[in-house]
Amino acid sequence: QVQLVESGGGLVQAEGSLRLSCAASGTGSFFRINIMGWYRQAPGKEREMVARITDINTNYTDSVKGRFAIARDNAENSWYLQMNALKPEDTAVYYCHANIWTPARGSVYYWGQGTQVTVSS
Repeated sequence: QVQLVESGGGLVQAEGSLRLSCAASGTGSFFRINIMGWYRQAPGKEREMVARITDINTNYTDSVKGRFAIARDNAENSWYLQMNALKPEDTAVYYCHANIWTPARGSVYYWGQGTQVTVSS
């Protein structure tokens, strides 16, 4: 069974940095990860896409451009979100997200369990 496991959240002061990690497991030996991404949800707000990477492009929501960077390690089935110059408004639960193709299930979207990021002013 495919699972996404996140790590790296925590409490940081404004202008600080954090790095989130996500690893996919249970994919079997024949699979393809089409999309790797990060979403976040702040209290009382809808979940929003933060960053997303595919083979052909990378996208960021406007509020994190220039501060956050998404990167992937295909050999480890992992991806990361480097967050710099953090602001209190970045406080949210961050979820990793992926579209993974396997022979058994085809293309399916998966979510990580979420990790809390809190930025103090």
